Amino acid sequence: MRNRGPPDLRTPRQHTTNARRHGVAVREPRGALAAPRPVEARVSVERLLHALADGRTHSGEELARAFGVTRAAIWKQVDKLADWGLDVEAAPGTGYRLSRGLDLLDADTLSAALEPSVAARIAKLEIFTELDSTNRRLLAAPPPLGKLDVCIAEFQTAGRGRRGRPWSAPLGSGICLSVGWQFAGMPAEPAALTLAVGVAVRRVLARVAGLTIALKWPNDLVFDARKLGGILLELTAEGHGGAHVVAGVGLNVALPAALLSSLSDWPRGAIDLTTALGRSPPPRAVLAAALVNELAELLADYPKQGFAAYRTEWRSADFLRGRAVRLDEPAGRVLGTALGIDGDGALLVETEAGERRR
Repeated sequence: MRNRGPPDLRTPRQHTTNARRHGVAVREPRGALAAPRPVEARVSVERLLHALADGRTHSGEELARAFGVTRAAIWKQVDKLADWGLDVEAAPGTGYRLSRGLDLLDADTLSAALEPSVAARIAKLEIFTELDSTNRRLLAAPPPLGKLDVCIAEFQTAGRGRRGRPWSAPLGSGICLSVGWQFAGMPAEPAALTLAVGVAVRRVLARVAGLTIALKWPNDLVFDARKLGGILLELTAEGHGGAHVVAGVGLNVALPAALLSSLSDWPRGAIDLTTALGRSPPPRAVLAAALVNELAELLADYPKQGFAAYRTEWRSADFLRGRAVRLDEPAGRVLGTALGIDGDGALLVETEAGERRR
């Protein structure tokens, strides 16, 4: 996933197929289209995206006929796909094709892959083609107690990582998923919840994809010393004494190979599941549903279990332990060696001066 300056926010677009059945909010048209030019307005960039998602070549004439519009209308929408980081190949007399096919998500497939007990707890499930931030969307209001909100975006315009760093990826190339939950009371060890989410993601990738990853304190997903994804957890106290938590997961699934070297400032760069596995990864709907299932279990059980249920596994996956680290403190930078985490999930460091810090 690529770091870049946050672009202007744009109106989120949503899938509408069977949307109301799945609790997806659908934006209705704002008024009747004026004659005599309704044909060009009837083809949306989302419809064109789904038509081209198979990676095959489609002629402008074929697309225009399928959508009942002019070829000029198709061309205008093709031009917009580049805003989502998609590479559209256009050849005169041949047609249009995406340089790589897309595994697009939809609410029906995702809902069918959820555990029945989890599906029964879903208060709201939204899948957007484009959104500023899935975390920001869910932070607006907590779900009812005992219920889970889920928000997924094919493309984020203002995704964020730790310390507000911009976080984005080409449309359909990864998983940008957030879940929202309301605790009845402030949970014990709230600071360690990010680490617990990392363990949950690690369990999913081991079970569903057969991939064993490392975890870099506090929120990075690592494979082969390269960045596979990250976690952003945001928790706010509620007036009644409870807490509203939103856990966001960003995971590189199948990115254009040419982009991997520039997606991260890590020494070895970024990696995606396709590269890590050496084969096609599981369908994104399967991965997303497995993440929702695992996170739902974590959030429901965390008040009772706390970080204790995840501490041992996190320590076994600790990427930083024994490595040189740098602490950026108000008084300046401090160099040292990571010693692991303490019982509360805080990073332990031994400085070059022999001092231990957390």
